[in-house]
Amino acid sequence: MKHASLNVAALAVVAGLALVGCKKNEPANPAPVPAPTTPAPAPAPAPAAVSVQGVTVGTTAAADKTVAAQAVVGQRDPIIVSVRTVGTASNVPVVAKLSYQDGQTAGEQNVTLNTSGPDTTNITFSNANAWPAGTYTAHVSVNGVPAGTAQQFEVR
Repeated sequence: MKHASLNVAALAVVAGLALVGCKKNEPANPAPVPAPTTPAPAPAPAPAAVSVQGVTVGTTAAADKTVAAQAVVGQRDPIIVSVRTVGTASNVPVVAKLSYQDGQTAGEQNVTLNTSGPDTTNITFSNANAWPAGTYTAHVSVNGVPAGTAQQFEVR
């Protein structure tokens, strides 16, 4: 029976060592789990640092891109919407829209503005069938924001 009690004692020692070997070394004061963080929102694109100095409607552009304002244009004339800007712009959308007197869109064109100083952007509209006689308004927007003063002109 001596062997049986020795075996039981040996088993108890081995089991105790096994438990000690399996126990993890944990710090006395575990570090607090940081609260989940929400990623910071992406920064909004910087607004264009360009401003519209004027909008002119005419039928011809000079070598320096200037357009003489015309209150009346012919039915077969090209219509040039000239946008004078100052400032810096990189891939900034410029939209020119012609509206007929009944509110109907007579034409709309988009161009991309890339400039680092004073500049003139001319947007030319033409109509193979002649412009209907009446009153038109040219509207310009830069980077999605109305810009300059809308220009009214007449087609005769």
